[in-house]
Amino acid sequence: MDTDIFYMKMLAWREKYITQRQFILLLSLIIGILSSLAAFLLKTSIHLIQYLLTENFSRFQVNYWYLVFPVVGIFITLLFVRYVVKDDISHGVTRILYAISQRKSLIKLHNVWTSFVASAVTIGFGGSVGAEAPVVLTGSAIGSNLGNFFKLDQKTLMLLVGCGASGAIGGIFKAPIAGLMFTLEVLMIDLTFTSVVPLIISSVTATAFAYVLTGSSFMFSFSTVQPFSVSRIPFLILLGIVCGLVSLYYTRGTNSLEKRFRKIKNPYAKLAFGGVMLSLLIFFFPPLYGEGYDTIEKLLNGHSQSVLDRSFFLGFGSSPWVIIVYLSLIVFFKTFASTATTSSGGVGGIFAPSLYIGSLTGFVLAKVLNVFGLHIPEQNFVLAGMAGLMSGVMHAPLTGIFLIAELTGGYNLFMTLMIVSTISYLTIILFEPHSLYAMRLAQKGELLTHNKDKAVLTLMKMENVIESDLTILSPEMTLGELVKIISRSQRNIFPVVNPINGHFMGVVLLDEVRNIMFRPELYNRFSVQKLMISPPATLNTDLSMEKVMEIFEDTGAWNLPVLDKEKHYVGYVSKSKIYTSYRHVLIHFSDD
Repeated sequence: MDTDIFYMKMLAWREKYITQRQFILLLSLIIGILSSLAAFLLKTSIHLIQYLLTENFSRFQVNYWYLVFPVVGIFITLLFVRYVVKDDISHGVTRILYAISQRKSLIKLHNVWTSFVASAVTIGFGGSVGAEAPVVLTGSAIGSNLGNFFKLDQKTLMLLVGCGASGAIGGIFKAPIAGLMFTLEVLMIDLTFTSVVPLIISSVTATAFAYVLTGSSFMFSFSTVQPFSVSRIPFLILLGIVCGLVSLYYTRGTNSLEKRFRKIKNPYAKLAFGGVMLSLLIFFFPPLYGEGYDTIEKLLNGHSQSVLDRSFFLGFGSSPWVIIVYLSLIVFFKTFASTATTSSGGVGGIFAPSLYIGSLTGFVLAKVLNVFGLHIPEQNFVLAGMAGLMSGVMHAPLTGIFLIAELTGGYNLFMTLMIVSTISYLTIILFEPHSLYAMRLAQKGELLTHNKDKAVLTLMKMENVIESDLTILSPEMTLGELVKIISRSQRNIFPVVNPINGHFMGVVLLDEVRNIMFRPELYNRFSVQKLMISPPATLNTDLSMEKVMEIFEDTGAWNLPVLDKEKHYVGYVSKSKIYTSYRHVLIHFSDD
């Protein structure tokens, strides 16, 4: 009881002496620090586990431990999630999008640490995924739970979730602008200019804290890149198209493989199937082990031949076609490796795979062009390919451009990055309207977008607009009984329901019986079953509000009945009720 009193006094003191605006800025600073610390601890944990497991591996021999470590890591993660967490913590960014659009930006408290632990084990043991999505979920969970602790409103919670995501990206990559762009593009938070300030504070704070923890070096170190040249624009456009198509392959391939894994109901059968697939792929293609950032660094520094280390391809000589074929196969199989990791029980994201596949795609294309006598700077194409894949897979061209520039310090390549990112994005949106993050929710109508109308409809829930106070009629009722009900009712529609099974049968409209309701001689001649009509459409309880509005527009109806899956009558929805609810939500989220 004393704790509750202290808590209420603390909230009262805060409200009295610290304005809402000042408090949000303070929280954004704290969130930035905590997100950066989480990113540092996660990366350190992953590298420590990888060091302990693989430090003594020979560069020049095939290593059979690759058949064991990934399965062990996923098995440990599966046990942790199944028996400790007891909740789904996969697809971190998708879960954030779901929390924003469907859970009033509330993220469960355990997400502050559970995805962190699970992804460290998964990736440390060789899972072919990235640590970014788990740490973004961790940062967003920190923001959500801090806001919830201080009883802040839903709009502010959404902003703090974005602060956590910004801080996580800024902290893990030392890329403050990319952190901001990621939140605006990928999380699709539609904010005003003043609302962007807390995001910037979190991102910059996290980046500064990352510099304190890890030094001032860039994430990827390399020698030099050639300056932008107009003569290379056609080849950059070609790279953008290739990146867009590879992004399409990765997006659809991942989605298709995830569907196949979902058909396997037994979690240990999934582990066996996915674990064996992953281990075999890593055994034949060791660069698939873990995040793969070491491979990117080798390509950036001209050590592409060392990518063949520990593989069967090592004995095939130094022909450029060997490395081209080898890396092309890795681009193809990376989709299988990353999906096998997450779908069989591991935890990780698609951030690192996107960068990884992009670097290989850019290098392979440059290598092929150089084989045919063109002088293409391979480093430039590695960097541009990373930006292109990220833009395509995440539908986030600005994030791709600024992230690669900040990751590498390659700010003199902005034109190169902009061309490839833009062309890649334009290519994939011809085929896929949503990113891999968003498509899972978009298919269910649960995705919040920058479109104001769609965003408001997404935030509205069917159960909040259903009216259940209408008088229900039985089909056997006479016109005389109906007239008595009409005299006591304030409504002009009367649903007819089968009294035996509760199934909806039709509706009686006041306008349809007005001409006979004052003729007593007809009261026993007509029954409700003869007077009822079928509505132009019926609604299901699980429909999204966007779909509901489409049905209203298509039918021209003003009121429609709502039925459950068994066709039982639930209530009615009216356009006026929807518009009233719409105005309330719109006013709430437009008020700055």
